[in-house]
Amino acid sequence: MVSFLSQLNPTPGFPSYSGPYKVGSTDVEIPTSELPSPSPTPDSSISTVSFRIFYPSEPPAKHSKPVYWLPEPQPEYLGAYVRFLGASHRLSTILRSIRTLKRTNLPFLRILAYTTLPVARNAKLLQANTKTRRWPVMVFSHGLGGTKNAYSHLLGSLSSHGVVVVAPDHRDGSAPLSCIREKPGSTPRYVEYQSISHQQSPEVEKARDDQLKIRLWELGLIHEALLKIDRGEPLTNTLADTSADTTGNLAMFTSSLDVHNPGSISWSGHSFGAASVVQFVKSVFYHSAKGAPTSYQPLFQPSASSQIAHQITPYSPIFLLDLWCLPLLSRSTRWLHDLPLPCYARGGSGGGNLLAILSEAFFKWGNNLIELKRTVSEKPSSDTAGNKSYPAPYIFYPASSAHLSQSDFGILFPWFTKKAFNAQDPDRTLRLNTRAILEVMRRNAIEVADTSAIDMEESGSRTQNPVAQLGQDSRILKRDGCVTGWVSLDLGKSAFTDEAVNRRTSENADPMEAVVQGEMVNGSNS
Repeated sequence: MVSFLSQLNPTPGFPSYSGPYKVGSTDVEIPTSELPSPSPTPDSSISTVSFRIFYPSEPPAKHSKPVYWLPEPQPEYLGAYVRFLGASHRLSTILRSIRTLKRTNLPFLRILAYTTLPVARNAKLLQANTKTRRWPVMVFSHGLGGTKNAYSHLLGSLSSHGVVVVAPDHRDGSAPLSCIREKPGSTPRYVEYQSISHQQSPEVEKARDDQLKIRLWELGLIHEALLKIDRGEPLTNTLADTSADTTGNLAMFTSSLDVHNPGSISWSGHSFGAASVVQFVKSVFYHSAKGAPTSYQPLFQPSASSQIAHQITPYSPIFLLDLWCLPLLSRSTRWLHDLPLPCYARGGSGGGNLLAILSEAFFKWGNNLIELKRTVSEKPSSDTAGNKSYPAPYIFYPASSAHLSQSDFGILFPWFTKKAFNAQDPDRTLRLNTRAILEVMRRNAIEVADTSAIDMEESGSRTQNPVAQLGQDSRILKRDGCVTGWVSLDLGKSAFTDEAVNRRTSENADPMEAVVQGEMVNGSNS
């Protein structure tokens, strides 16, 4: 197996970001005891909340430390990824025992150990040139098998255009591995991946609900952390570089984040992360709604006085990449499932601040497409889109893209994703995603930089303005196919079920099965 993996890709890095700003990044882990919990704690053993921040930065120092894609401790993370991909326990144990990956004779291991992000570690935050003198903020939730580093190219690309992006490291057992460090320099405790079936059953619903409880709680804590960070309140960062600076450079974000105005934070995620975002914003928005049946068991219960209850509004921008809908179908949360996303509430803008981007693999996954269309429609309980009272959401997919194309894996291993999933040009896939996200932000009066002429695939050159005008990249959201390989979908008026039945074939099996159960590496395993 290692011989096969060593041939996947000889490239130990990422393309440069295309925005006008340099990108800095800092790793954060804060004890939960220092943050007010907006909802009851679902798991008392999770004593910290962890996330990586990508942000526009000043030019870095010449000799700044690199940020490696594979988190520390690298041997443990590598072993976890190998187990996640379906390798034997014996092989993963051997890999974990390799104390210095950079000295091993296995090329694949050396690649991962040396792969760095094109960011500056703890670089100084650039002063915002927006009207508010604050940077717009986005929270991005990772999917199964992901980590806070696994979407670095997309998130760094957004930061290079003037967005502070916060990427949580969820401790719900969805990551190959996650570390909990309660004090700076302390020995970490590990949260390992939980293998849960992808076939719906009462047991699976309970297991996914338990994971969502942790994920939503963490998103609420991160929101509280962002408020404190912007206010300049002292917080312990157990991942700080030195014991002398336990804040880990968090002070530079003081009064620089647009996180206090209701609806100012964008919420986004991939796959299970996208499902987490849907469940989170709806749980918050409908926290005091009446009429819930006794069968409804809320996964996140913020108090009416909590800060997050004021943040989520009909104007909150929502970005869903390859939304995996199964976790939303639990019978215990069916009442919430049947309520529309906040953008469809009275006074909202409808789909104008809602963008769903699929991979072509997820477009072909008919059953999931049915549920996605329901989820982003005005009436999720209906089998048809019906008459539309609001503007439709933006729904697109890049042609010849796979589920992994939405993450760093497509760029790191292009030969493999092409061979296994017929995925083409992963770099362009992420550029299209970045363009669409930025343009939806512009249309919702969020100040971000111009998309470059290169990214817009224009001939010639022009000046890239730090703060763009509304509709600067309008072509990317047009539904007429004017961008090659960028396919628009609409909700339509026909029955969702009929459309899916016509598309479903034996070749379009659940892509999540291939990604999670290891079929892409070593055949069919469960």
